[in-house]
Amino acid sequence: MALDEYDVDATELLETYDFLMKYIIIGEAGTGKSCLLHHFTNNTFKDHSQHTIGVEFSSRTVNLGEKRIKLQLWDTAGQERFRSVTRSYYRGAAGVILVYDITKLVHSFLFTVLILKAFTDSRDSFLNMSQWLTDARALASPHLVAVLVGNKSDREEDREVEWAEASRWAAQNDVHFLEASSLTGDNVEAPFLLAARSILLSIESGILDPEKAGSGVSYGDRALRRVTSSSHLSFGSLSGARRRRSGKLRLKNWAPSGKCC
Repeated sequence: MALDEYDVDATELLETYDFLMKYIIIGEAGTGKSCLLHHFTNNTFKDHSQHTIGVEFSSRTVNLGEKRIKLQLWDTAGQERFRSVTRSYYRGAAGVILVYDITKLVHSFLFTVLILKAFTDSRDSFLNMSQWLTDARALASPHLVAVLVGNKSDREEDREVEWAEASRWAAQNDVHFLEASSLTGDNVEAPFLLAARSILLSIESGILDPEKAGSGVSYGDRALRRVTSSSHLSFGSLSGARRRRSGKLRLKNWAPSGKCC
């Protein structure tokens, strides 16, 4: 009986998966990387989020068709002073989620008893994506899959970076692209699932070997140990089921909401 036909006790499949994939989440400070990841792993918005110091780790297991994938998620600090530390975590990553802010970035500085808010053009967080992507491709897996995410899509009235411009950049740099909202949860699952699907297709085609060091992927305890071009992995349709508590992810008729290319 297929997983999507009945509820499964979450504890039963807690550590049971076919593949383990390493992701890094990178981008400028203040773009909402941690909030995006928190909504993906906990299905809630992260109130009073502080800047990440160094690197933080989390994980989540998802289904793609008949394959169960455990995602190892490394959330990196965006400040330049942590860059030498965070770059060491790029090594061996199979997927990268590049996050920029479509709105004005807001930085708060505390002077005595006054809080002054300084607005920074969020185009910087977008324009700097080229350097973030270059660093990731230089240090991560040779077959790194990248997804560009324009965060805070719920704030359309404050938009500074147009969807069409980001879409062109993504096409020119051979990365997936979509917009999401870490506040409402709209499209927060899509980038993680898009990257996983691309990685699985690379495995099926023989481009990526999970047993090769530095691939960013390894077999889990449910894995098929022989993957050839004639033995198809059953992906089915991607699913963005929001809740983890049931231990079940619906996989039929999935397509990311909002704009995606």
